[in-house]
Amino acid sequence: MAFRDSVLGTKTILLNLLLCSLVSYTVYYLFASVCFGAFGLDSFDGLIPFDFKTPASTSSSKYLLNLLSMELTYFISGLLFAAIVKERVWDYSFTVALSHILLTSAVMVEFRLVWQWWLALGVGLLLMIGDGQLVAHFVCRNNPSSSSVNV
Repeated sequence: MAFRDSVLGTKTILLNLLLCSLVSYTVYYLFASVCFGAFGLDSFDGLIPFDFKTPASTSSSKYLLNLLSMELTYFISGLLFAAIVKERVWDYSFTVALSHILLTSAVMVEFRLVWQWWLALGVGLLLMIGDGQLVAHFVCRNNPSSSSVNV
């Protein structure tokens, strides 16, 4: 019985993690598309969520698109994660961010050491955790019918 509950719990966690990852990248591409149109760039780069090789410069439209897309994505993702998992948003946020770092390093075939990228990631992660946990705490704790996705 305990093993069965453990397997169901693991399935639920993995399903929630998959949903959070899909939501995060969907939101990332949505914001990147909107920012792409707003900045009027010539070509849309499908690797925008993974691009850390664009030099950090406030005069570069591509850099600003990447930065704005990342920060908006992390902010909105935290709110959406709260709707998906209802609790422990910080855990899912951290796991999605860590998997994004690993996936970014694999896609770009390099591990980024520039402080601006890490600062942007850290600020985004704090936004995601902060707003997601606040929503989960104030909205989901008072609603006993809310529970995470069950398999």
